[in-house]
Amino acid sequence: MSVKPYGTGGSKKQEVRQMFDNIAPTYDFLNHALSLNIDKIWRRKAINSLRSINPKKILDIATGTGDLAIAALKLGPDSVIGVDISEGMIRVGQQKVEAKGLQRVISFQTADSEELPFDDCQFDALTVAFGVRNFENPQKGLAEMCRVLKPRGRLVVLEFMMPRSFPFKQLYQLYFQKILPLIGKVISKDFSAYQYLPDSVQKFPQGEDFVQMLKEAGFDKASFKSLSFGIAGLYIGDLT
Repeated sequence: MSVKPYGTGGSKKQEVRQMFDNIAPTYDFLNHALSLNIDKIWRRKAINSLRSINPKKILDIATGTGDLAIAALKLGPDSVIGVDISEGMIRVGQQKVEAKGLQRVISFQTADSEELPFDDCQFDALTVAFGVRNFENPQKGLAEMCRVLKPRGRLVVLEFMMPRSFPFKQLYQLYFQKILPLIGKVISKDFSAYQYLPDSVQKFPQGEDFVQMLKEAGFDKASFKSLSFGIAGLYIGDLT
């Protein structure tokens, strides 16, 4: 069943857009603080997994405020395009890029990740950080990624998972389901957004289930690696 942030009766896509527009001003602070900056390590691992293909044209899907797009510059690409459904998140990303003087390489577009505004076989690499579970139709979004990726290209996905080993599983569930939503509410003034996070993670396919989704979307090879005791997963999809 699809999990929506607000339950207003609108589509998941509409509610996700509204949610991220609402929390955009505080998103970066909360993202780093609530993960104890571990999310930065995950992003580095994701980018390092692309080094072997030396991508020159990268598309960062569900880019949010552009953290992964900025991290991708360590690969020396000619261009990085970040797309997101939330104009509020894009605005924050543009401000960050301009402040760093990176607008020559990084650009942003407001776009639906399930209907990417690009021709077939356009990009050497695709990246997504914590965005696929927000899609209204994840399988359609993955198929779109496969469509715009060049032969011998690579998709890298970071997504949250739920730890399975005792006692870390129980401790993390307490933090994820009780403490995190409360902190998110106090700082962002939006309780629903940070309650939606654990709800959506619990209901989203994880591990080998998501690997199977990648294969069904058209990727010739797919694999995953568990990160930080199973808090997150690093998924890789390759075209041959």
